[in-house]
Amino acid sequence: MAVKSSTKKRLIELGISEEHAHRLADDANMDAIKRLTVEEVAEKVGLSTADNTLENIMNIIREHNTSRRRNRSGRITISRKALELDDIPMGDDRFNVLNHILVPHHELVSLEDENDLLSPWGLVVPNKEEGGERIAKELLPKILITDPAVQAIKEKVESETDDLPAGWLTNRVVKVVRYSRAAGSSIAFRLIVESA
Repeated sequence: MAVKSSTKKRLIELGISEEHAHRLADDANMDAIKRLTVEEVAEKVGLSTADNTLENIMNIIREHNTSRRRNRSGRITISRKALELDDIPMGDDRFNVLNHILVPHHELVSLEDENDLLSPWGLVVPNKEEGGERIAKELLPKILITDPAVQAIKEKVESETDDLPAGWLTNRVVKVVRYSRAAGSSIAFRLIVESA
């Protein structure tokens, strides 16, 4: 009989003692171990079925068996139980989509600068309600508030500013600057909306 060293190592990493991991990995891989019944595991590791150690081993095997499952497409999905808050990167370790080379520069336009930046684009319309003129931001192309670039901007602004009202980002304008070797740079303005 041959002990599968990778299986033994994996069992030890999961929290099973070295002695029991050695016995379980004897002529068995992880898939074969997952299919074993309680009685078969008890016989293999030399414990009685009433032993707490056996119950602990079975819990580890069951947890490993349900933590990853294959869906019909063949991709591995992780169950919600397997994810912990420690696995989600926060702060400086978190990936910022705006730093990616393929994502154009996104910048939130301040409320004071909106009129100056948008008036040359022919967006000034008469304001029928209050009189005078207003900027027709609704004519701008839209960008969803759930867009990863907008979420990155939102997180940055919220980390720097306190006491922002709920929904502060809705109907704000984002300036998008795209660079190319042929055209230089092009500027576009987009209106942040909650739904399409």
